[in-house]
Amino acid sequence: MWGRIREKIARPAVSGRAETGGDGEKRTHNLFDAAAAYVSARAEDDQDRIDEAASWVSPEALSFGVSELACRAVMALARERDESPRKVARDLLGLPVA
Repeated sequence: MWGRIREKIARPAVSGRAETGGDGEKRTHNLFDAAAAYVSARAEDDQDRIDEAASWVSPEALSFGVSELACRAVMALARERDESPRKVARDLLGLPVA
């Protein structure tokens, strides 16, 4: 069910802005492209890339993509650490154990 919801949400969020790839082929960015580029640029404190990624989709779509990326990252770390997602999320944010 969640897969279908993500699929439906991702489609309208595709930007009309196209970028030419290395092979000359044009491609548009979806919200997951934008979220990955935005978060990695934030991690590297690269304001130009942050602004570029933010322009690929609507603010709402970017917010959803970043949220989805955060959920997936927390789940992956929880599996890797053999801890609960709640504990991992709180640890990443420096919050005390609840």
